[in-house]
Amino acid sequence: MSEFDPRDLPDLVRRPMITEKATRLLEDNKYTFEVALKASKPQIKAAIEELFDVSVVKVNTCRPPRRKRRVGKFLGYKSQYKKAVVTLAAGDTITLFPEV
Repeated sequence: MSEFDPRDLPDLVRRPMITEKATRLLEDNKYTFEVALKASKPQIKAAIEELFDVSVVKVNTCRPPRRKRRVGKFLGYKSQYKKAVVTLAAGDTITLFPEV
């Protein structure tokens, strides 16, 4: 496996996804992120480990189907995205909501 350019890794992870299912997965130490469409599983693993200083056990990805959206008589689609569910090692956590 080749090394990745560390300058490109932070651009792969766009934002954490906060949904009902994602908050339920937090109990199992699984975190959900929206990532770039071109990102591969090893790249996502390297980016999460570098950004949050944790050890990643597993990465699961999916590209949900595009949804139709209508504005008046015009029909269009929402943009495509890729979702990554990252399983962390026991004892590691990511603080999504820092205390102010």
